[in-house]
Amino acid sequence: MTSRIIAVDPFDLVVFGATGDLAYRKLLPALYHRHRDEQIPEVSRIIAASRRNLSDDDYRKLTEEALTKFVPAEEREPEQVASFLARISYVSVDAKIDDSGWADLARVLEEGKDRVRAFYLAVSPDLFGVICEGIGAHGLITPQTRVIIEKPIGKSLASATALNDAVGKVFKESQIYRIDHYLGKETVQNLMALRFANALFEPLWNAAHIDHVQITVAENLGVESRAGYYDTAGALRDMVQNHILQLLCLVAMEPPNQFEADAMRDEKLKVLRSLKPITAKELEAVTVRGQYRAGASAGGPVPGYLQELGRDDSMTETFVALKAEIENWRWAGVPFYIRTGKRLPARNSEIVVSFKAIPHSIFGDAAGQLVSNQLVMRLQPDEGVRLWLMIKDPGPGGMRLRHVPLDMSFAQTFKVRSPEAYERLLMDVIRGNATLFMRRDEVEAAWKWIDPILDGWQASREAPKSYTAGTWGPSAAIALIERDGRTWHEEIE
Repeated sequence: MTSRIIAVDPFDLVVFGATGDLAYRKLLPALYHRHRDEQIPEVSRIIAASRRNLSDDDYRKLTEEALTKFVPAEEREPEQVASFLARISYVSVDAKIDDSGWADLARVLEEGKDRVRAFYLAVSPDLFGVICEGIGAHGLITPQTRVIIEKPIGKSLASATALNDAVGKVFKESQIYRIDHYLGKETVQNLMALRFANALFEPLWNAAHIDHVQITVAENLGVESRAGYYDTAGALRDMVQNHILQLLCLVAMEPPNQFEADAMRDEKLKVLRSLKPITAKELEAVTVRGQYRAGASAGGPVPGYLQELGRDDSMTETFVALKAEIENWRWAGVPFYIRTGKRLPARNSEIVVSFKAIPHSIFGDAAGQLVSNQLVMRLQPDEGVRLWLMIKDPGPGGMRLRHVPLDMSFAQTFKVRSPEAYERLLMDVIRGNATLFMRRDEVEAAWKWIDPILDGWQASREAPKSYTAGTWGPSAAIALIERDGRTWHEEIE
């Protein structure tokens, strides 16, 4: 089976921060793969922009190094790499200086004024407003212009509002694409297909049939080179406010009337506004935050967070577990258990929907324990879906039941390379399809729910609970779910 490649309209993509880690690790490899699959029209251009004084050839060499490092050798055919590099040009632009490089960028873009024009701001958020002002002031906005911004979109509701205001002064909301790469993952989109394209699940997708939902985003790496940024953010801001709440919305939202950007985002917004606020009184019972100490990972010793940070103390959490509730008719009484952290035993992201137990077993004790059905959607490392069912253990000698999965691995089922999230999302920007991007009111509604948790932690002055690197977080996270008679799903292969 081969995937269907649909070409996009001709475009010019300007990447600000083109010499940064995001561009090298994600954007350039993603664009190369779309070029290699002949999805990008021949006249389309990639225009790199940063403060460094480089020539086109200098930047093409840097791009080739990035492809060598982040694209498998078997996918780097010399002729494909050469033709991709030919698309790339470089302009030195200092966003903070009005006359530094902006005129050069305008001259380069003049040739493609009738194409789709996208500006990717792969820079620190404090530069979003400055760069957008420069784009507007130098007349670089056309009717087909879009701007793409990355998280973090603020550190609180107030800062997110200020950031959105700064970008919104220059661009219309319909031109702003707030990217969350988790929404570009194949499994995340298949969640929508499972729910809304099959009669099997949607009738059961409610409090009458679902016992609880778990969302886990686990990383086995530490903060490493991101320690400086991470210590100003923490796991709640870095992962829960954006990635995990977006996943929760897709699980919990009502069916939109069509698969269209605002219809989808309207329903996600309703979920965010229905989240039960976590008050200071409830904070200890329904939230856990932790910080890893030295331990072992992947067979070897690893330092603790404070060692990586180079400090003696920090109140920043590297692990969060939460119990969230949605106050509406579909989900009343169904807990959503969330956890995310660094230096956990495995890199593993999944959504687990646990259905209610059957009301009565007809098989007797000899058949064994009946385990509730579970739908497990793996986002990484191996994207796929498992539906856990009870079946009879083959063989003579009576009825013995086993809990086994119906397993669909995307890689094995479709026998085709699955595009990375950035590949899909970049092409959606060019198409003008905002379905998988966050709208301003979504971002601010998420912060409105997150802020009281952050404020409560700060007011308590209680340090994050310590956990050993290579474990599943503090013991309090286990207690959080087991108090309700449930257990975290931990399936490491």
